[in-house]
Amino acid sequence: MLAVRKVRRKLRMGTICSPNPSGTKTSLEVCNADWMASLPPHLHNVPLSHLAIPGSHDSFSYWVDEKSPVGPDQTPAIKRLARISLVKKLMKKWSVTQNLTFREQLDAGIRYFDLRVSSKPGDVDQEIYFIHGLFGIRVWDGLMEIDSFLTQHPQEIVFLDFNHFYAMDEAHHQRLILRIQEAFGSKLCSACSVESMTLQTLWEKRCQVLIFYHCPFYKQYPFLWPGKKIPAPWANTTSVHRLIPFLETTLSERAPRGSFHVSQAILTPRVKTIARGLVGGLKNTLVHRNLPAILDWVKTQKPGAMGVNIITSDFVDLVDFATTVIELNDLLQEDRALAKC
Repeated sequence: MLAVRKVRRKLRMGTICSPNPSGTKTSLEVCNADWMASLPPHLHNVPLSHLAIPGSHDSFSYWVDEKSPVGPDQTPAIKRLARISLVKKLMKKWSVTQNLTFREQLDAGIRYFDLRVSSKPGDVDQEIYFIHGLFGIRVWDGLMEIDSFLTQHPQEIVFLDFNHFYAMDEAHHQRLILRIQEAFGSKLCSACSVESMTLQTLWEKRCQVLIFYHCPFYKQYPFLWPGKKIPAPWANTTSVHRLIPFLETTLSERAPRGSFHVSQAILTPRVKTIARGLVGGLKNTLVHRNLPAILDWVKTQKPGAMGVNIITSDFVDLVDFATTVIELNDLLQEDRALAKC
């Protein structure tokens, strides 16, 4: 079976999204743009909640605007400090959690996106922006980038998890939901039984987008899934030695039916962490040295009704994160082969 998995790995990694002059493949260049379409037929009818799906944490934060006001997700003390231009430059080092754009993440195989949104003070057109300490790109621009990819890859499915809203009244929510409708149209999948969500079902319906909306407004729109359908337990720790037992415990407590499950394989800085690594930023202070251990944990996992489902990470390009998660689905294939023996 190990030999079979190695062959599948080579086949999956045979496409280069953007070849480099040397002719060698780096983790950034390996293309998983059609990995769902490439899964073997017997996995087409497996619920998506049983598959291993790579995701990104604070997915939009590859770019934040140092010139914009500090976001409403920050404390008054931080807002006062941010009047000093240097403070915003330092904030950026801790607000950015990804290097890749939406399109680059999609090409790499990321299919779950963690989204936090906000209105912007003084913005008269009620535009909505991504937010993580500082404002990111407009939500509309991000949605259009994702839709462009989906049009080109009609068998790929994405999960868009709108889980934090800041400075948004009813009018802002209505504008955001309208934007979602305009961007994806018939690609939107209506909320229904989680177990009925299989690749085959979605392909037949030509649906590609599941929107999770952690706000009561989801009740007014059939294409908005309630946030409770995609729990994402948060360890809130700086220690990988505490993170991994937390991930194991929350997986063991996972509901066998009725919801997806997000394993947030991320570390969260505390005030002391930021103070000690002020100039280094999140990537250099906390993420880079701990990602190998987190990836080692991922490699020991198995998908299924009580196994991993969606796994998220910061800086998904620093290690071969997406491919490692995708390859866990080979274990479902091995189970099928063993059952026939």
